[in-house]
Amino acid sequence: MLKPMLATLALAIAIASPLAAQSKKRLDLANPADALTAFRKVQCSVKDNEPVVYHWEGEMYARVEGEPDKHLFNLQGMNIRQCVSVEDAKRGKGFRQVSRELMFYTDTKTGEIVRQWANPWTGKTVEVVHVANDPVNMRAPMFPTNADGTPYKLNARIQNGRVFMPTVVPLWYLNPMGGDYQPYVGNQYHSMEIFDFVVEEADLLDATKPRANPSVAWVRLSPWLPFMEMTGRGGVLVFNAVGQTLPNGIAGLPKVVTDEIAARYPEYTAPPPGNDTRPNETSWTFFKKRIDAKKAAAAK
Repeated sequence: MLKPMLATLALAIAIASPLAAQSKKRLDLANPADALTAFRKVQCSVKDNEPVVYHWEGEMYARVEGEPDKHLFNLQGMNIRQCVSVEDAKRGKGFRQVSRELMFYTDTKTGEIVRQWANPWTGKTVEVVHVANDPVNMRAPMFPTNADGTPYKLNARIQNGRVFMPTVVPLWYLNPMGGDYQPYVGNQYHSMEIFDFVVEEADLLDATKPRANPSVAWVRLSPWLPFMEMTGRGGVLVFNAVGQTLPNGIAGLPKVVTDEIAARYPEYTAPPPGNDTRPNETSWTFFKKRIDAKKAAAAK
């Protein structure tokens, strides 16, 4: 009699325990709320205000018609982010993400951060302006129901225990450094970014795990960077990098990055606050501010 009673009691405790229920829960990517949770686990953490650090490294090449491609720099990048939950009466429970990011152009042989660059096309030596974008925030919160009323769907493919999540982002907008007549004379900012996330199925779909520890491949096609002073020459830059989230955060970054953060970018040891409403920064808006500041200083 005692054994059946104990078994019944254990079952009742297991059923009543939220922890036991959670331990058996698996996210269903066909469910919009679960799909959004899975996406959040790749981007950050389901725990509010928990910093997550992405690191990537790779190369930058220049492609000019009629010339061999040139390996200009190597890349060391990081993004520190956090997510916060938000709720909408019609669209349900969602989240927004805030972040700031750095990317340094390093010497292809030594791996050291490049400060001055001899432009092989112009013969001019220029100051290298590295990426220091603060903030890089999600433009709008995401919910299980999209703004048009359709359910959120995650672009994901599961194969052999892994989940593959490709994202292509074509960019076409007014150049921040252009004038008022770009629709008539061109000079739109034209670029493309490709993000391919890969994560273990067991990590992503286990609802008890707040993070998914993904890997990411990143490709970017863009015009010449402003600091290169290419004065309208034809050509395109190709960025190719791979990376992942770091379990130990900032401490897991390469020394060349942590040294630079300590010396020049101490604010990048933490993400922006969850309620940050500043406009996003890009390499071009950041460079424009530098140029405008120099002009203002020279005019005094």
